[in-house]
Amino acid sequence: MVNERLHVLVVDDEPKIRTMLARYLNEEGFRVSEAADGTAMRTVLDGNAIDLVLLDLLMPGEDGLSLARHIRQRSQIPIIMLTGKGDLIDRVVGLEAGADDYIPKPFHLREVLARIRTVLRRAQAPAVAAVPAERTAGAEKSEILVFDCWRFDVLRRELRRQDGDVVSLTAAEFDLLSAFVRHPNRVLSRDQLMNFVKGRDWAAFDRAIDTQVVRLRRKIESDPQLPQLIKTVRGAGYVFSVPVTAE
Repeated sequence: MVNERLHVLVVDDEPKIRTMLARYLNEEGFRVSEAADGTAMRTVLDGNAIDLVLLDLLMPGEDGLSLARHIRQRSQIPIIMLTGKGDLIDRVVGLEAGADDYIPKPFHLREVLARIRTVLRRAQAPAVAAVPAERTAGAEKSEILVFDCWRFDVLRRELRRQDGDVVSLTAAEFDLLSAFVRHPNRVLSRDQLMNFVKGRDWAAFDRAIDTQVVRLRRKIESDPQLPQLIKTVRGAGYVFSVPVTAE
């Protein structure tokens, strides 16, 4: 059972699925709201503090991808996508749209609960618990890491440009950037990155890590098409190719 009544929004056009999830999550200590479509989802989001959204990918009218993008434009609320299709590309596209995790249908309720707890734990936990134990030189004395034109406050989970503007990161992007800045100038394989970015069943397809790297590059690279910070090492993985210092 959770200690607080965290608020989960279930968005699915199938009443039976919404009712089943709502009843189960309520029994597990969550507060649950339901929405059958995008209009209802927006109404709930506008009037409530939502801690996590369970979002169906395939819905008539406005689908889950469009709704995930809408959520991401306004907040970093964790999103778990419920995917009905078996094709892995649909899951990758969901991650590209801003989802933090996915659960294929049909699913077990215990798996849904475990995924929710994992995503919420990563989104709310202090950065010290969310990143690998290894640190760059001097990082033990500070939780602020500086690289290129960026200032990364891992304790506050905050990424700032030199001009002071804050760039929002999803939980997955935060974990991924934390792994890179703590291991600069070291090639990290996709398997290593999947271990660092915990809580996802991504072992079946490496492209999900590639997708997260692309999303992170869009936020921190001057030119994401010609990345200078996160470079691809063909056949090996990725390397964070700039110095990292502790402030």
